[in-house]
Amino acid sequence: MNDAYTPPKVWTWDSENGGKFAAINRPTAGAREDRELPVGEHPFQLYSLGTPNGQKVTILFEELLAAGHKGAEYDAWKIDILSQDQFTSGFVEVNPNSKIPALMDRSTGTPFRVFESGAILLHLAETFGAFLPADGPQRSETLSWLMWQMGTAPLLGGGFGHFYAYAPEKYRYPIDRYTMEVKRQLDVLDKHLATREFLADDYSIADMAIFAWHGQLALGRLYDAAEFLDVASYENVQRWAKAIAERPGVKRGLRVNASSDRVEGAVDERHSAADLD
Repeated sequence: MNDAYTPPKVWTWDSENGGKFAAINRPTAGAREDRELPVGEHPFQLYSLGTPNGQKVTILFEELLAAGHKGAEYDAWKIDILSQDQFTSGFVEVNPNSKIPALMDRSTGTPFRVFESGAILLHLAETFGAFLPADGPQRSETLSWLMWQMGTAPLLGGGFGHFYAYAPEKYRYPIDRYTMEVKRQLDVLDKHLATREFLADDYSIADMAIFAWHGQLALGRLYDAAEFLDVASYENVQRWAKAIAERPGVKRGLRVNASSDRVEGAVDERHSAADLD
């Protein structure tokens, strides 16, 4: 039994109490270093990393290109979060929250930023009129599942992932608490997918977003937790995740800004299709 923790009246930051990410996490925002971001030749400049949140966007870019949207050409620059690239002045200008992914859209006369992965997915889908119904109930269903992913990811990643895989010490209470929630989420998906191929009937940005987190969790690619969570028992999620994982655009998107020790054929940066061919 671990010693009980009594919170102080006023919390103060202890830089030694952050585990693996102690050098990154601080209770303040803003730039820590002056450094401009690189800019390539394509209409879209993506600053990201091959984590689930970053993979959502590179998957969409590659799916758009596979569908024939030539205007979706993009440069993907790797943001090494352990090296604190996200706290450079250039990155903070694109995303004041210092989280990947962040996008600069230079396809119009005046470049503008888009940050938060869900906002980027929605922006690109609407820009190209793809992977998101234009109106009606199916659009609402797609957006509902996209927002579901936005709300569940912190509990899966920052909750379960942190305490199960990254916390410097193992505590039963938070692991049990977040394991219960993640299994509930998988059960929500499994029951929903029992009667449909994709989340909103047609393959969409909702499937891409949820696949990056829950789909890869189901395939044993996150936190080495497949056996612990008994992911094989969610048969409908398994069928759905395996189908998405076989899509050429998904395979290509997963390789962008990825680590070679985790993803076969990983590339640090992507500036043309040739980088992945």
